[in-house]
Amino acid sequence: MTILTATRPLDLVADFPAIPEGWAYLDTAATSQKPQAVIDAITRGYDTTYATVHRGVYQRSADMTLAYEAARCSVARFIGGHESEIVFVRGATEAINLVAQCWAGTQLRAGDRILLSALEHHSNIVPWQMIAQRVGAAIDVIPLTADHRIDLDAMAAMITPAHKLVALSHVSNVLGSVLDIKRATKLAHDVGAKILIDGCQAVPRLPVNVADLGCDFYVFSAHKLYGPTGIGVLWGRADLLDAMPPYQGGGSMIDRVTFAKTTYAPPPTRFEAGTPHIVGALGLHAAIDYVEAIGLEVIHAHETALVARTREALSSINSVRLFGPEDSAGIVSFVIEGVHPHDIGTILDEAKVAIRAGHHCAQPLMETLGVEATARASFGVYNGPQDVDALVAGIERVTRIFG
Repeated sequence: MTILTATRPLDLVADFPAIPEGWAYLDTAATSQKPQAVIDAITRGYDTTYATVHRGVYQRSADMTLAYEAARCSVARFIGGHESEIVFVRGATEAINLVAQCWAGTQLRAGDRILLSALEHHSNIVPWQMIAQRVGAAIDVIPLTADHRIDLDAMAAMITPAHKLVALSHVSNVLGSVLDIKRATKLAHDVGAKILIDGCQAVPRLPVNVADLGCDFYVFSAHKLYGPTGIGVLWGRADLLDAMPPYQGGGSMIDRVTFAKTTYAPPPTRFEAGTPHIVGALGLHAAIDYVEAIGLEVIHAHETALVARTREALSSINSVRLFGPEDSAGIVSFVIEGVHPHDIGTILDEAKVAIRAGHHCAQPLMETLGVEATARASFGVYNGPQDVDALVAGIERVTRIFG
């Protein structure tokens, strides 16, 4: 791993064995590639140290339990929470569904309102629709500003005491726009609403301290943070988690079971039924160690420079339309006049440039933008100026092919 400074470009591609020489991987917003340190942690977990957790009385089980809980402590430190507030889940999607079922599903009543924004991922829309339909609540949508940020002035004008929950993205997975969470949280709390933040695109590139931000719930997935798939995190305020019923029933999440009555364990165990993704937690711990060794400020500065280089180059091509703010965090979405994004993606793939093309699980946002789909380039610590140059060269080829 290269020694880094805030002013020196990152050069970490050698840490990522799945990225061959000459391949520009620009789809980190979908899922990140994994550094060797994470792969090694996962391999060790299965190869030499594997055992169950929280159950065995033998030494290896005790050691694995300590390692598993050390991962929880690492997550808590990473986002400024307490280990008792960290619930391991399959990913941010499950985390949002857990809050929807266990908090909103028990607290909301007919006539209550939920406030979302126009740029949310489907995972931060559909669970709330399901709960709203079940309890008779309604959903309102915050519009975007001209530069494609969540319009907090509009939020201030539309939020009322009838709104019991606000759910917003920290960083848009399409636009890269960054939410002013402190202001959004104050607006929510001023009317008595709780606020959940989808941090999937934020935690790989921005420092997060939930205590400082003041939100009530924060969720993210490990696989966007250079960790494994199949594990994610729900952080919730301790008093809220303690008042929530369990999400699933089974082993581990219990206090005592009889056929007459079952009592439940306190959080976070209450929400972790069954054998957990043990090695996934170890991989997440390794991913956090990897990112912290680089420094999130360094990562953000590096990705900001790549975004600026990309936007400057693409803005000089007349047929290209860019979306999102100039200071988007690690993500650039665009369309080319007269060319479907899928065709852009296919032609770029021929040039060994991997991007995402489609609606990015954000169909309502596409409607807001007036397009069916976009092409999206998203950056990680393994990208460099050469990847931007390959992207731009590929787009110039697209424009030549389609005239």
